[in-house]
Amino acid sequence: MNAPVDVDVLVVGAGPTGLTLGVDLARRGVEAMVAERAGALSPGSRGKGVQPRTQEVFDDLGVLDAIRAAGGPYPPRMIWRDGRQAGVRPMFEPVEATEGAPYTEPLMVAQWRTQEVLHARLAELGGRVAFDRELTGLAQDPEGVTARFADGTTVRARYAVAADGGRSAVRRAVGIGMTGETVDPSPFLVADVRVRGLDREHWHTFPGEDGTGLMLCPLAGTEDFQLAARLPGGETPDLSLEGLRKLVGAATHLGPEDLTEVRWASEFRPRAALADRFRAGRVFLAGDAAHVHSPAGGQGLNTSVQDAYNLGWKLGAVLRDGAPDALLDTYEEERRANAAAMLDLSTGVHRGEVQRGRATVQLDLGYRASALSVDTRPDPAGIRAGDRAPDGTVEGVRLFDAFRGPHWTLLGAGLPGVRSLPAAYGPGVVLVRPDGYVGWAGDSAEGLGAYARRVGLA
Repeated sequence: MNAPVDVDVLVVGAGPTGLTLGVDLARRGVEAMVAERAGALSPGSRGKGVQPRTQEVFDDLGVLDAIRAAGGPYPPRMIWRDGRQAGVRPMFEPVEATEGAPYTEPLMVAQWRTQEVLHARLAELGGRVAFDRELTGLAQDPEGVTARFADGTTVRARYAVAADGGRSAVRRAVGIGMTGETVDPSPFLVADVRVRGLDREHWHTFPGEDGTGLMLCPLAGTEDFQLAARLPGGETPDLSLEGLRKLVGAATHLGPEDLTEVRWASEFRPRAALADRFRAGRVFLAGDAAHVHSPAGGQGLNTSVQDAYNLGWKLGAVLRDGAPDALLDTYEEERRANAAAMLDLSTGVHRGEVQRGRATVQLDLGYRASALSVDTRPDPAGIRAGDRAPDGTVEGVRLFDAFRGPHWTLLGAGLPGVRSLPAAYGPGVVLVRPDGYVGWAGDSAEGLGAYARRVGLA
């Protein structure tokens, strides 16, 4: 006999991925446990860029105002050479805001602050993080997943999600491989530090010889700077206060003593890697457990948040709305293809082949090729099934306000139990998924019922 179920979903890892998924599941009434091996949320700025598409996700999850308050805009880049200012350049190519895409500028938010905001929202919705829970074993059967932790506890769940990073214990436990490449063989380091002698209106960059260099970026919403450096090949990063002081003294016009404090530091070598699968039975991979990016271009955290956003509504549909388990297969179909594209993009930005701008804001990502995208029109024009549903106004109602929440929205027709509005994207009928993408489109509502049953709406 199988052990009784403790929770519907076990989420392993309380980074941005796990917390986003926890928030989405909590607002759907799905009982989930977010288990974190550490005793607290992870420190450090790490992924600090919140792209416009992720801002739309955070708007829907009810945290955008708090995220904005926790950070701020990116400053322009100040280039220094031999102790002199050599020019100022924008960090991003501008992307024009429109009615359909009101957010076009990335926000800078230290990752630890993003996690604090998401954790607070999770608690507000009645969710929880179980800290000091290091996974030591995981097994699954046709009915669920059993997880064992180092403290001797066991959790039984209907589904489990690996949100435990690039060295994912869950991924290893289910035997999913990861294929990747080294993006840059040079050692890198990143640290949150306190520095005097630099203004906070610029991202200060100090190019070195042979592609080495150091950057000091004022972290919006904090008193810290993020120090990032590319070191000569073969050098071992020294993350101590004295080691970082020596680095700053050698690479900039500042004196070593101008670096007054190290609050967090880490080393890494940029790589791009993609899990061979995103699902193994009742276990799903999300975030860095499924794809590892170069930090260039700010794609890793954002792609991870959108993994959680895609999976959350599908788990809710299966666990609460009676949708068939096959709906969950579309998670891998949709997200693995997008993650592969974002890995290529991150690598291209790192190597200087792609500019930060329209390509990196993630507003053009979609799922047209997905089995979940159905367009019955013989010659569709404009918005198609699988596209991101733009913002706008219909009969005085802002569409993003109408979409906000864990529900579907039907434009141009009516369906029992589904919020309906007049057509907004031209003539015809459009059904918008809970994650803001068009699931079904047609000239009329003919055929909509079968699709609704497939996704748990009828």
